[in-house]
Amino acid sequence: MSPQRGTKLKEKYGKFIELTSGDGSETAYRIMSEFQLGEHYYAALQSEAMREEGEVEMLRLVVGGEELQLENIESDEEWETAAEAYDTLCFDEHDS
Repeated sequence: MSPQRGTKLKEKYGKFIELTSGDGSETAYRIMSEFQLGEHYYAALQSEAMREEGEVEMLRLVVGGEELQLENIESDEEWETAAEAYDTLCFDEHDS
């Protein structure tokens, strides 16, 4: 099963999205990639601090009509699958 690129977050928010953490602080994240894998949608986001470390935050994107909601991925197996799909998209992007 190969990932299919998506643009739902970018269409709604542009290149960056601000997320509020549990303590109420807001952080801007660059939308690195969005994709569908099977029946789930995912987004790879990167804050400025994460960029310095070469890391991304992988979140599940829940689509309900016009509403978009980002959720943490609780399962290690699902996170690994989404991260591998993101790597595949990045690798393909650099090859073309």
